[in-house]
Amino acid sequence: MNFDGQVAIVTGAGGGIGAAVVENLAGRGAAVAAVDLNGDSVLRLATRLSAAGYRVRGHACDVRDGAAVESLVTRVEDGSGPVDILVNVAGVLRAGPVLDTTDDDWRAVFAVNVGGVVHCSRSVAARMVTRRRGTIVTVGSNAAGVPRSGMAAYAASKAAAAHFTRCLGLELAGYGIRCNVVAPGSTDTAMLRSLSAAGIDADIVRGDPDRFKVGIPLGRLASPTDIAEAVAFLASDAARHITMHDLYVDGGAALRG
Repeated sequence: MNFDGQVAIVTGAGGGIGAAVVENLAGRGAAVAAVDLNGDSVLRLATRLSAAGYRVRGHACDVRDGAAVESLVTRVEDGSGPVDILVNVAGVLRAGPVLDTTDDDWRAVFAVNVGGVVHCSRSVAARMVTRRRGTIVTVGSNAAGVPRSGMAAYAASKAAAAHFTRCLGLELAGYGIRCNVVAPGSTDTAMLRSLSAAGIDADIVRGDPDRFKVGIPLGRLASPTDIAEAVAFLASDAARHITMHDLYVDGGAALRG
């Protein structure tokens, strides 16, 4: 999996899975635009990785804003060259029972988790089509396919983003552009720790029968690096005949065949 000469955009790159994806792709030779609403976080990441010899630039951008995303993609292509890889990682979580979830909660979650994926994918794909090449990977969640108590807004938004990505993949396949989804399970990130603090995942590895939550058969949480490796595979030529696929990386927690 070598990305020498390729340009990638990674959203949600300020920490967790997004930062791990940036480091993975840059370590394999890509020039990476690390994008996050928190500009300071991606500038720190870019500074650290640039010092290690990687080609990484930090960009502050609100993926909820379609015009801002279009401007970002233009800047990246003007500064680094045509975008070959887009990885949609940016996401937010507002946990709680459906009956306690406000309209604002639903709008906030869908604006980032769905709207951000649509804005970024549409902007980058329009350019990829003219070049007849490229790959898009959306980081979803196994909650998109498995009902989760206290996570309806998040799960529904991830299901929408995953299906959007697969539909986009169908439309773009004739142009040689592949679109896939990586669906992590419980991963050691700040988002997971916020769930644990709220009591949503009382015992992540063993599961919680009272919440109909299956445990993790492999007996461990994923690390952000585990997810980044799956993203890199689907973005690489090693997966050149894979598109519209939803790859669960969850230690078996979804019990999918």
